[in-house]
Amino acid sequence: MGAKFLSRRAFILGGIATLSYLCFDIHSIAVKRYTIAISKLPTEFQGFTILHLTDLHSKDYGDAQKHLIELINRQQFDAVAITGDLVDKSNSIMEPAIALVKGLQSKPVFFVPGNHEWWTNYQIKSPLEDHGVHILENRHFKYHIGSSHIWIMGVDDPYLGRDKLNMALADVTDSMPKVLLAHAPNIFSKAVEANADLVLVGHTHGGQVRLPLIGAVVAPGEGLFPEFDYGQFTSGSTNMIINGGLGESVLPIRFYNRPEIVLVTLVSSS
Repeated sequence: MGAKFLSRRAFILGGIATLSYLCFDIHSIAVKRYTIAISKLPTEFQGFTILHLTDLHSKDYGDAQKHLIELINRQQFDAVAITGDLVDKSNSIMEPAIALVKGLQSKPVFFVPGNHEWWTNYQIKSPLEDHGVHILENRHFKYHIGSSHIWIMGVDDPYLGRDKLNMALADVTDSMPKVLLAHAPNIFSKAVEANADLVLVGHTHGGQVRLPLIGAVVAPGEGLFPEFDYGQFTSGSTNMIINGGLGESVLPIRFYNRPEIVLVTLVSSS
C-alpha cells in the first residue's frame, strides 16, 4: 500500500509540476538578443536596434497588453518589425493586435502579413494603416538617418506562396544593407540569392514544443524535426533570425520554449 501511495503521489506531483511549467512557458515572455555584423553598414546605423515581434495570434498579455507593453518599454530600440499572424483564424478579434500597435507608436513600425491575416480576410490591414504602420507587401522602405540609409524590404506571406521578392527589390539601386521581413522561413534561399543581409521571420513558433538538444518536434510546412525551426541561420553574408513568437496556434501549449520578443542590433563587420 505504501509503495502504491507513493507512486500515486509522485504521479500527481509530477503532473502538477508539468502543468505549472507549461503555464510558465505560455505566459512568461523572454527577451532574446542578437548582434548581426553587416558589411557597408553606415556609421549612423552602428548599434541600430530592431525590435522584432511576431505571431501574437490574438493573445492577451493583460488589459490593453499592459504586461507586454511594459516589458517592451524597458528595452532600447530604434524601429519595430512585425512579421505576421497578429490575429488567429480561430480567434480573429483585432483588439489585442491593435492594443499592441498603439503601445509602439513612439517608433516606426513595419509589418508584413502572415497566413492567418489572409485566413481572416486581412481585416487587420486598414486598422494598422490607420495607426501609421508601414505595410510592406512586396515593397521596400528607404530608411534614412541623416544622409545615410539602409533598405527595409518586406514580402507577402511565403507560406502561402504570395511572396514576390523581385517586386520588393525593384528600385533598390545601391549596395546599402538590406533587411528583409517575411512571415515564414522558406524565404531564406531567395533571400540568400538576393544578398539580403538580415532576414527576420516567424511562423514556426519555435515548434511550440521543443526537446532539449533536439529542438522543435514539428513545424508548419516543414514536418517532423524541421531544419528551420528557431534561432539564427547563416548562409554566406545572409543571416536569418526565426523568432519563436508571442502566441500559440492550434493548441495553447509551449514546452521548453517561452514566448519572446527579439532585439536585433546591427554592427559593422569591419
